[in-house]
Amino acid sequence: MDFELSTEQTMLRDTVRSVLTRHYTPERRVEVIGTELGWDPRVWSTFAEIGLLGLTISAEDGGMGTGPIETMLVLEELGRALAPEPVLDCALLPALIIGRAGTETQRKELLPKIADGELRPVFAHAEPGTRWPSTRIGTQALPHGDGWQLSGRKHPVAYGDSADRLIVSAALPGGGTALFLVDPTAPGVTRTGFRTHDGRRGADIEFDGAAAELLGTPDDAADLIADVVITAQAALGAEAVGAMAEALRLTTDYLGTRKQFGVALRSFQTLTQRAADMYVSLELARSMSLYASMSLADGVADPMVASRAKLRIGRSGRHIGQEAIQMHGGIGMTAEYPVGHYTARLTAIEHTLGDSSDHLRYLAGHVADHQLAEI
Repeated sequence: MDFELSTEQTMLRDTVRSVLTRHYTPERRVEVIGTELGWDPRVWSTFAEIGLLGLTISAEDGGMGTGPIETMLVLEELGRALAPEPVLDCALLPALIIGRAGTETQRKELLPKIADGELRPVFAHAEPGTRWPSTRIGTQALPHGDGWQLSGRKHPVAYGDSADRLIVSAALPGGGTALFLVDPTAPGVTRTGFRTHDGRRGADIEFDGAAAELLGTPDDAADLIADVVITAQAALGAEAVGAMAEALRLTTDYLGTRKQFGVALRSFQTLTQRAADMYVSLELARSMSLYASMSLADGVADPMVASRAKLRIGRSGRHIGQEAIQMHGGIGMTAEYPVGHYTARLTAIEHTLGDSSDHLRYLAGHVADHQLAEI
């Protein structure tokens, strides 16, 4: 198995890193996430210009048509820079859903606009009172004239406060789940925006007889939704790896420059051993992230693979985040210093689409599915 990046993949990674380095410093990021929007429209336009928003869109539909490995590389760089732009939530995942579920007319209408940065849809799937891996859908869809109406509530919806189109999962009257396109400004839709603890944005969205357009056909979309969730878990894992790598770099740099008793902190064996343990955690997470992405690249959307990766990455993120703050001392807790922001983002990722305890419980519940190795 070849783990080396191709020339094109290396160029993509380096291009994204160059763009983010040019636009973001820790101070600039704090300024951007403090705005009402929470991200920079100029950076979003730059992403569109270099084709970043069309990674999961086929070339026939106006995108780049790349695979999960390229998505992993991009998300890792976004995590390294803590870039707040909603590339995953408002471009890559919605485009993947529309590309797989939409009619030809819907694909031709929506996908080029997503790739160009003109349209920012989000997937509204999570509902209050449920935990991963719940498949219960409380939002109801009812036929109304030539269309549909939705009633229910979705919360939290990442970046739902600024989205201009919603892709909503809803239960059909005869059973099964379908996907619908909804205008968030239409009558019957109420959305309340909020700010998450890691500086991102989200929304609580209620539907009360809101007009909706069926995405594709009324066939059961449960399998598609499951695949999308697995893809999102892998993408978030890659972002977490980027954040962990930068948190470790900040920590080792600090140990090399901060002095105590007249010598650099790296002179203390206990601290260097703890930094080495952080490196081990990072490499474990990186391996599992690659494992999840390569499985998707092979066409295998396996929830067991996703849970293994999510569990390992969640544990590594918690370890690295906590150690980074502790070894920085008091400065690690300040809003002005970036290491605390990396820890906050790692914590948010760990709690998205199932936390470590959820995935451990899921994996433990499937132990009996494996055959016993006999010697």
